[in-house]
Amino acid sequence: MSMSIVIITGASRGLGASMARHCARRGFGTIITYRTGRQEAEQLVASIEADDGKAVALPLDVGDITSFPAFCAMVRDALASVWQATSFEALVNNAGHGQFAPITHVVEADFDALYRVHLKGPFFLTQALLPLMADGGHIVNITSATTRVATAGVAPYAAFKGGLDVLTRYMAKEFGERGIRANAIAPGAIRTDLGGGINAAFEAMLAGQTALGRIGEPDDVGQMVASLLSDDHRWINAQTIELSGGYII
Repeated sequence: MSMSIVIITGASRGLGASMARHCARRGFGTIITYRTGRQEAEQLVASIEADDGKAVALPLDVGDITSFPAFCAMVRDALASVWQATSFEALVNNAGHGQFAPITHVVEADFDALYRVHLKGPFFLTQALLPLMADGGHIVNITSATTRVATAGVAPYAAFKGGLDVLTRYMAKEFGERGIRANAIAPGAIRTDLGGGINAAFEAMLAGQTALGRIGEPDDVGQMVASLLSDDHRWINAQTIELSGGYII
């Protein structure tokens, strides 16, 4: 019996790890990537396998496009050895990092690093993996609610996430002839350590601006991504879905 396989970048912890767990629970084979968190990634694989799932962890620096051919070769090998497959069904472009600084204090090196990981990387990684993606597949790009609500201090991050929102629609347009759909998930404030995490005072302020009265948890995003990848939502395409509990509405 064939198993749908998903690649989730930046999945050693946080949102990506939650996505991997929820996808595995829905029966997906999961290929997770990590840049520095090898131990965390291997622990996640072990926990998925302990729950009767199948998972593989592979190293990947999304900010270094020269590494993509070697990564594709590792994916090809993992598909063959673990799943006896030649293709995968879903790609979640999730890897990223935060950087907090007002526009007047942003330096070029930080700007370029955010660009490479949040826009250039997903663009060229998707391009590199397309030959291995099955027709009828699905791409999910993780963007941000900061593209709708301007939050002082995250201008480059939000700008590149906004670019990824636009790129999502172009992916849907250009890959539609293969039956591949593309959507984006735009989380609001989530309790993770991205950008240094959220302190109590900041959390209280964010919760007060959210209709449901709290910030999000990683599982709020992980469960939604796994659901979106399922056939339950096969007619959703070229959309950005904000996942914020009603932030500043």
